[in-house]
Amino acid sequence: MKKTISLTLAAIGVLFSAFPLFAHHAFAAEFDTNKPVKLRGTVVKIEMVNPHAWFHVAVKNDDGTTTEWMIEGGSPNALIRHGFTKSSIPIGTEVVFEGFQAKDASHRANGRDITFPDGKKIFLGSSGQEGPPPEAPPPDAK
Repeated sequence: MKKTISLTLAAIGVLFSAFPLFAHHAFAAEFDTNKPVKLRGTVVKIEMVNPHAWFHVAVKNDDGTTTEWMIEGGSPNALIRHGFTKSSIPIGTEVVFEGFQAKDASHRANGRDITFPDGKKIFLGSSGQEGPPPEAPPPDAK
């Protein structure tokens, strides 16, 4: 009896450990490298959740209306290593996101970079094929 219970609990443990794998996705499954986007907008909400952080940004359209975009970043841990925390951008701050739009043409994108009002740029740790931006040479490099 004890052996059956132990085996059942072990099997359940193995099944539950696989669930996070189903939630994660490959870049190419959702986003299109042929649809680069550069979005200037105001930060509405930041979700620092696993497996990816999400930035909600109100982008002004040409006709004066606004559209809320969801920009996927890397994991909260990856963003923190790049110098970003949830308090790095106050809600209402205008920023620029660069990345790749979702294949379904929805208002979602995989973020590559975020540029702050002071010009500081941070790699968002996205899963995109393009990888991080090239490092700029030091000012005194020739």
